[in-house]
Amino acid sequence: MQDDPQKREIVNRRHFSFRLNAYFFVIFLLFSVLIIRLAILQFVEGPGLKAEENNIGSQKVMIPPIRGNILDSTGYPIAYSTSTQSLYYKLNPDIRKNLKKGSTAKEQQAEIENRMRPFAERLSAIFAERGDPTKQMTADDVLRQLDLGFKKNTISTPRRIKTDLTNEEIAYFMENRDLFDGIDIVEESVRHYDNSSIAVQLVGYLKKFNSAVNTLDFYKEKKEDTSDPKLKYLDQEDVGLDGIELMYQDVLRGKNGLKIYPINALSKIIGPPTITNPEKGDDLYLTINKNVQLRTEDAITNHLAYLKTSPDILKVNQKPKTGYAVAMEVNTGKVVAMASMPDYNPNVWSGGKISPEDYDNSEYYLKNGTIREVLAPYADDKEAGRHADSMVFLGSTQKPLSVLVGLNEGLFTTSSTYPDTGTFTFGKKGSEVVIRNALNHAYGTLDPAHAIGKSSNPFMAAMVGDRLYRKYSGIAGVDKWDEYMKAFGLGVKTGSGLPSENAGIIEYYHEAETASKQSALIRASFGQQARYTVLQLAQYTATLASRGKRMKPQFVEKIVDSDGHTVQSMQPEVLNTVDLPEQYWEEVEQGMRLVNVSAAFAGVNYTYASKTGTSQQSVGGRLVDNAVFIAYAPAVNPVLAVAVVVPEGGFGAKGAAPIARQIFDAYDDEIGLTGTPRNPSNSNKSSTGTTMGKQQTPADGTAANADANVD
Repeated sequence: MQDDPQKREIVNRRHFSFRLNAYFFVIFLLFSVLIIRLAILQFVEGPGLKAEENNIGSQKVMIPPIRGNILDSTGYPIAYSTSTQSLYYKLNPDIRKNLKKGSTAKEQQAEIENRMRPFAERLSAIFAERGDPTKQMTADDVLRQLDLGFKKNTISTPRRIKTDLTNEEIAYFMENRDLFDGIDIVEESVRHYDNSSIAVQLVGYLKKFNSAVNTLDFYKEKKEDTSDPKLKYLDQEDVGLDGIELMYQDVLRGKNGLKIYPINALSKIIGPPTITNPEKGDDLYLTINKNVQLRTEDAITNHLAYLKTSPDILKVNQKPKTGYAVAMEVNTGKVVAMASMPDYNPNVWSGGKISPEDYDNSEYYLKNGTIREVLAPYADDKEAGRHADSMVFLGSTQKPLSVLVGLNEGLFTTSSTYPDTGTFTFGKKGSEVVIRNALNHAYGTLDPAHAIGKSSNPFMAAMVGDRLYRKYSGIAGVDKWDEYMKAFGLGVKTGSGLPSENAGIIEYYHEAETASKQSALIRASFGQQARYTVLQLAQYTATLASRGKRMKPQFVEKIVDSDGHTVQSMQPEVLNTVDLPEQYWEEVEQGMRLVNVSAAFAGVNYTYASKTGTSQQSVGGRLVDNAVFIAYAPAVNPVLAVAVVVPEGGFGAKGAAPIARQIFDAYDDEIGLTGTPRNPSNSNKSSTGTTMGKQQTPADGTAANADANVD
C-alpha cells in the first residue's frame, strides 16, 4: 500500500520542528555556558588572570663579575674595579645611509653628528636633571662617546655613553625604555689604574672578550666552554690581554650574576628585577713594592735625560731612548721592581678599547721590554730597526759565569794567571782575528778574580773560550757551553709564567755553523754571542749571589678572596741548583767586588758585588754600545739582585750602574737590605746620573782600581 503523501508531509514537518527546536536549545545552552563562563572569568578568576597578564614572562640578563683588584706588596691598589650601572646605545644600522655622495670621512662624521645632536642634547638634559651634578655631560660629550667617526668601534658595537648612573637616571630610562630605541642599562665592572703608572707593562691591560677571542687561543677555549653558566664569558666583558691581568685571568675574573626582569606580553618590563649578585674575583697582592718601583722608573727616566747630553757616551749620534731594570730578591725570587721605560698610562684602555690615536702614541710602550724584544720608540719601524732593541748582548756581565765554566771544566785554577797584553789572536795565518780590551787597555798579569775585576776580554778568550774549544771535539764544546748557560737561566725561560716571555736569542750555534766552533766559544766567553732579557739577567745574577740556586721569579705574594681571607700564599721555588766547589764561588765573588763602580756607588752604606758590561752590537749598519749592569747586595749574605740594560747607553759603569744604585737605595729605604727599612717612603731627590764624582774606595772595603773599568 502506497504511503499517504499528506501524512508524510505532516511527519516531515514534525521532524523539522523538532530539529529546529533542538538546534535553538543547543544554541541557548551554549550561550548560557558562555555567559556563565564569562561571568566566572570576570568576577571569580578576573583578579588572578589580571595578575597573570602582568607576569607572563621574564627576561634574563647576565651580570659580569666584578674583577679582583691588583695591589702592591703593601696593599696599595694598582688596578681596581668598581661595579656600576652604565648607559649603552646601539646605533641604527642605517645611520650612514643617504650621506652626501663624494664627501670625505670627516664631512660624513660631521653630517652624522648633526643628525644625532638632538638626541645628544636630549640625553644631556636628562643627565643634568637627574644625574650627579659633578658628572655632567654636554651634548658634545655625548657625541664623543657615540664615536660617530667609528675610531674605536664598528657600527654594530654598542656605545657606552655614561657610567656610574644615579638611581634617578636608571629609573627614568627603565620607565621610558620605549621612548629611547637602542638604549640599554648594563651593570658592569669598570677597571681603574693608578695614575702613577706603576709597573704598567707587568700589570697589563684589558680588552673586550669579543675582541680578545679573536686574538688569543686562551679565550677561544673559554668561548667554547659553556658547562657552567657562572663562568660563561660575555661578549662585552673586559678580560686580561697581557701581563698579570692575563696571567691570572681565572683568579681575577670571579663568577657571573643574574638579573631576571618580569615582562608582559608586549615584552615590556613591568616590575623590579630579581638579582643574583655576581661573585667578585680574588685580589692579588704583588711582590712589587710601589715606592721601590716608582723610584726605579724615575731613576731610568732621569738617567736617560742625563745621558742624552752626557760626554760619557763616546759614539756620535748615540742617544739612548729606553731603559730596563729588574730587581729580584735572592732568596725568595720575589720581583720587587720591574721597569720598562718609557711607559704609558694604562687608562687609555678604559672600557676595554683604545682609540687609534692613543694606540699610535702608546704602541712602542705597551710591551714589557724586560721579558721580550721591544723596539725603541722611533717614528717608524724602519728607523727603529736602526737602533738596538730591549734584548742586547750581555757583554762583560757574562764574565763571572765564564770564569765559573773555566774553573769547573778544569781549564785553569783559582791561582792560574794570564799575561794580558791587551790582545788575543786566533784563526788561520793570514786571516787572524784579534780580540781586544775596551779602549785597548793592557792589564798585565791577571788571576781569574782580577780578570773579572778588570774585565779582560783576552783572558776570557784565551783561558775559557779557546781552551774549551780545544778540550772538546766538534760541536761538543758548544753544547757544553750551552748546558752551563741554561743552568744559570740564560737561553731558557725564567719560569715566571708571564705571557710572551722570550727565552733569549742564541747565536753561538749559528756562529759555529757559519764561522767555526772556536770563534763561537771565544766570542761567547766575553758576552757577544747571545741576547737575553733583563729578567733573565736578574735571575742569573741572583743565581750567582745564592751560589747556584736558580729561583723562580715571583710576581704574586698572595691571593686573597673578597672577604679578606688568604686563598693562597706563594712560596719560594728553586728551579734547579748548580753545585760547584766553594772556592770557585769565592773567586768569582772576589772578582765582582773588585769591579770599580765607586763613582756610581759613592757613599753607600751597604756592601755590594757587581759586573759592568758594554755590549757592542751591529744594528742598521752601525755599531752601538749598550750599557749593561748586574749587581747584588750586600756582598755577604746577598738579599737583592739587580739587572739594568740601557740600549745605546754606552759603558755599563756610566750608562747603567747609576740606575742600579738608585734601586738598591730605594730597596734599602723601603724594605731594608738588613731586614729593616732605613728610611721608608722617603723619596730620593738626587738626580740620577749626577753622582759621577771623585772616585772613592768601594764600600765593600776593596781597593779601587787605578783606572775605572769601562765596560
